[in-house]
Amino acid sequence: MYIKKILLAIALIGVIVGGIFAYYVYQAVFSPNTSFTTNTTTVYIPTDATYTELIELMTPYVKDIYSFDRIARRKGYVDHIKPGKYLLKKDLNNNDIINTLRSKNNPIQVSFNNQERLENLAGRVASQIEADSVSLIRAFKDESFLKENSFSLESALGMYIPNKYELFWNTSAEQFRQRMFKEYKKFWNDKRMSKAKEIGVTPEQVTVIASIVQKETAKVDERPRVAGVYLNRFFNGWKLDADPTVIYAIKKHTNDWNAVIKRVLYKDLEMDSPYNTYKNASLPPGPIFMPDISSIDAVLNYEKHDYYFFVADVKNMGYHMFAKTLSQHNQNRKQYVNWINKKGINR
Repeated sequence: MYIKKILLAIALIGVIVGGIFAYYVYQAVFSPNTSFTTNTTTVYIPTDATYTELIELMTPYVKDIYSFDRIARRKGYVDHIKPGKYLLKKDLNNNDIINTLRSKNNPIQVSFNNQERLENLAGRVASQIEADSVSLIRAFKDESFLKENSFSLESALGMYIPNKYELFWNTSAEQFRQRMFKEYKKFWNDKRMSKAKEIGVTPEQVTVIASIVQKETAKVDERPRVAGVYLNRFFNGWKLDADPTVIYAIKKHTNDWNAVIKRVLYKDLEMDSPYNTYKNASLPPGPIFMPDISSIDAVLNYEKHDYYFFVADVKNMGYHMFAKTLSQHNQNRKQYVNWINKKGINR
């Protein structure tokens, strides 16, 4: 009888201890363990993060980092850390947090437009993904990649089509470049290639002309007409005489990319630069700006007319006055020169 009591007591103690242990395990696994007060928070896990770094990273977001650590080890997460952007919801338990970090890398929307140089593009993209601007510019300027895909350092900017793209935050510089090259090939589909061939220009030439067109006019509805002027000049062997190319040449020569130049002077037209279309009949070696899709399509669908000249319309700001002859253009130009002089714009 005495032995039976002892065995019963031991059994009861075992049940109690087991119950306590089971409760502890349940609490560790299934009880809410987030410390943030907002409905959601975002956690960014860097590429090649160690488990120690992961624990340090997660500490601000969980109430009990020790229980999180124990469950992470039990679930084998220690050796399977995945980089990315993860959205944690308020009151998630350790089990759900680890499941989220394992398999729910959220894509992000990466957007860019109107960049003047590859360096500007790298900075813009680096502010949105894990890759830094140094690794991005290195990938953008990789000579082997450029040569293999028929680009030069001057024309490389034209490979990046301004748009919004879905990517993962942990996309590397090389992965970003490859994705953009894929999008470039997709953009230049059979329809656009056919139009370029019909006009008699290459995609690279279209992009260069589009970059000048967009710098000339912010009015989307006017771009096909401006494109028509430049194509008329180009096809007839004229120099483009485009002020934006001279401004770009000045910035490149001085290496002052933040310079604001509102007026091109006669002395500027003598600058010796492949980008100066007042001295060179050929197109610049690359785009002077990252043109919007609307500008590229404006060139491909340019307005067919007999205009060879245009100048800002001071009576309809933002738009231009177009002329077929130099004498007519000079009359239009007088209005603009008088206006700009009254405004006191000297540079």
